[in-house]
Amino acid sequence: MQRPIRAHEIRSRFLNYFAARDHAVVPSSSLVPANDPTLLFTNAGMVQFKDTFLGRDPRPYKRAVTVQRCLRAGGKHNDLDNVGFTERHHTLFEMLGNFSFGDYFKQDAIRWGWEFLTEDLGISADRLVVSVFSGEGESAPADDEAYELWTAYVPKDRIYRFPAKENFWAMGPTGPCGPCSEIHIFHGDKAPPDAGVAGRGPAYEDTRYTELWNLVFMQYEKFDDGRLVPLPKPSIDTGAGLERLASVLEGVGSNYRTSLLTPLVDLAKRLAGAPAHDLGAGEAPFRVIADHARATAFLIADGVFPDRDTRPYVLRRIMRRAIRFGEKVGLENLFFHEVCKKVVEEFGEAYPNLVERAATIDEVVRGEEESFRRTLKRGLRLFEGAVTELPAGETAFPLGVAAELYDTYGLPIDLTGILSREKGLTLDEEAVKQEVQARQAAGAAAANLGGGDKAIDNLYFRFKERFAGQASFTGYAELSGRGNVLALAVNGVEQTAAKEGDEVEFITDSTPFYGESGGQVGDTGIAEGDGLRVEITDTLKPTGDLHVHRGKVTRGTLEVGRLVTLTVDGARRAAIRRNHSATHLLHHALRAVLGTHVAQKGSLVAPDRLRFDFSHPRPITPEQRLQIERIVNEMTLANADTDTREMSPGDAKSAGAIGLFEAKYGEQVRVVRIGTDSVELCGGTHVHRAGDIGLFAIVSEVGIAQGVRRIEAVTGMNALQHLQQTVQILDKAASELHASGPGDVLDKLGRLQASAQKREREITELQRKLAVGGGGSSDTVADVAGVKLLAKVVAVADPKALREAADTLRDRLGSGVIVLGAEKDGKASLLVAVTKDLAGKVHAGNLIAALAAHVGGRGGGRPDLAQAGGPNAAGLPAAIEAAGSALAAQLG
Repeated sequence: MQRPIRAHEIRSRFLNYFAARDHAVVPSSSLVPANDPTLLFTNAGMVQFKDTFLGRDPRPYKRAVTVQRCLRAGGKHNDLDNVGFTERHHTLFEMLGNFSFGDYFKQDAIRWGWEFLTEDLGISADRLVVSVFSGEGESAPADDEAYELWTAYVPKDRIYRFPAKENFWAMGPTGPCGPCSEIHIFHGDKAPPDAGVAGRGPAYEDTRYTELWNLVFMQYEKFDDGRLVPLPKPSIDTGAGLERLASVLEGVGSNYRTSLLTPLVDLAKRLAGAPAHDLGAGEAPFRVIADHARATAFLIADGVFPDRDTRPYVLRRIMRRAIRFGEKVGLENLFFHEVCKKVVEEFGEAYPNLVERAATIDEVVRGEEESFRRTLKRGLRLFEGAVTELPAGETAFPLGVAAELYDTYGLPIDLTGILSREKGLTLDEEAVKQEVQARQAAGAAAANLGGGDKAIDNLYFRFKERFAGQASFTGYAELSGRGNVLALAVNGVEQTAAKEGDEVEFITDSTPFYGESGGQVGDTGIAEGDGLRVEITDTLKPTGDLHVHRGKVTRGTLEVGRLVTLTVDGARRAAIRRNHSATHLLHHALRAVLGTHVAQKGSLVAPDRLRFDFSHPRPITPEQRLQIERIVNEMTLANADTDTREMSPGDAKSAGAIGLFEAKYGEQVRVVRIGTDSVELCGGTHVHRAGDIGLFAIVSEVGIAQGVRRIEAVTGMNALQHLQQTVQILDKAASELHASGPGDVLDKLGRLQASAQKREREITELQRKLAVGGGGSSDTVADVAGVKLLAKVVAVADPKALREAADTLRDRLGSGVIVLGAEKDGKASLLVAVTKDLAGKVHAGNLIAALAAHVGGRGGGRPDLAQAGGPNAAGLPAAIEAAGSALAAQLG
């Protein structure tokens, strides 16, 4: 019996098949789309070619083949709730695709698609059916051309005609679009001849068919008015899910039982001590773990770390959903990193970046699971307490508590929804999101799905299309040069000339000005000619090799075709070079001190400072910081040469270069080597020798996201200035503290701090005694429907002392309610305490919620004790005054 074709073999066979037909093998792009703020993640194989189809991004090839990693777990492409509970839903999946950019069209796409499935993979032709566009639902004719081409391979009674909903594809409301043709497999020995029977076929009988491949014939451009105009160069975009193909070819009937995911499911079972055989409905948790581990490893490898905003939050949801399901099947100890490690083992050959970033994946996953397990325990206690306190007959989980679980405990909203449903409760998740946004003023900033990406302006694409290959950058070797103005724009509109006073953008056929990219800021300087001067305030590099000078015409007129002399601000560039080379040495030092899991997450190279973001799960210790500074300064003192070379990505890897290797097919990469240890991919400008950097000093080190740290540092004279200021501050502190010298400052500060803390404790105790001194005698105790109420403003600002005062007053009162208000630094605090005998009659949390509005805050808490705060201390008297009516309302 012939061995079934395994999934990893399908992947390589697909690439080899189309490579043999003159397709460029293009590596999978990152899951984080470049220059496309409309997408959260790469969700289809064509995403990296989107601008190529639009004519904006010409490639050195007309045919391409890829196996693209894709993720659908956010926005409209969100299958998260189904993942693990069906045979085919995933967060991450692999999409096989072959593409033609104005080269071959329907005939070859259909022939090769059919031949690959039936001849190369050996799928029985009798089981396959196809569908074409019927001409319904879109202002385009029926795709009779595809229909006729298919008759060479498939009987007409297995060629279905379906409307636009099934068989017409569009990139968006406008733009490239066209009919598509799908290849489906029938779940049986031979597909029935049902193409002429109404209501039959893959569009209506989903359980009898599975779509294997979609061939998109991009032949129209759609306009706002609905018109479809034929494209001058029709193109091909295809997509086939590797998981589905593997399920068919391995004969397992489920994506989760393929060789792609079975090793991960099996490992999760072993870790949980579960039986190896199929557990039926009990398989779902292990499928969730397998799928989410694959997505987690791939996302972290592509630079996404778990956090609260946009892409990082999607990753956090995925990870915490998997960990929660792990707990449900008995995985009480850390386990998720083990499954992610298995992902690296299984997929590392096809996706080398997984192996390169394996240490980072392990560190980040461990850290997130440890953090989540701690917060989950606290969050679950709050959840259970909220459920217990629900009034009889209540069927909805409270929105405020769900928001608190997210905002304070990091419990994903959809996970709270799952927990609620397990208790037979509903949760309006959208309303919770709105509540969270109301709590977090910064929430609006999170709506930027691009995570800092910027869409490239059409103006720049037009410039690139017209002048591709005509402009050169000379700034690695020189700071001044001459160039002809190729194009210019005033206020974003292309013009032929810009007059004095105009804000202008222009490109030249040659420039020494470096355009902002790779974290390095753009150059500034001047452009001059007879009677002309342009002050250049920035240089951009929005796409490809296009260098756009931005500035103001201060004398004369700048015209297209004008020859100008371009001069970079040399002192500023030198400072930038020092800082850029220092980031490379810093990167090396971080990996040497902290470990090879450290990966660059972002940078800023400016003339006055450098900023370097990197992956690391915990703060750097003072000892590590000193060691990192020492290594960088030792490398600068060694004064090694800087060597830059252009080479292929493969040669760069062999040379030990670090960086992102997701370059487009056929591109060379620039490798910068400083000495023997620092080797990185980089397009920036650098010092000639390491000693040119001068002194290096770290200014700050902070965390900016889960598992991401940021260092800011200075070099050269800026570093000297930083150290001199530090010494001045230390000397001043020694003088103010009457210390014998800088070495005595810490001892003096310690004694001063101890003395201050002692006095603070004494003041707090005196305030507490003052607050309770009158007890129940001089304090006014009101009677509210038979319940004693003591409400007053006290001088106790410390929360702990306030609680102690309330406890003392409650004990003295014997039975009743205590309401205390206090002010500190212009902010208000409220506390409600209820004696035990009133349990079930008076709820402290509900009472304080009614009073908190007077101080502009919110509050809640236990039935016997609750606290609230607010920014409006002036509202404290009103809150105390309202205590009686609020208590009366609660007592009914």
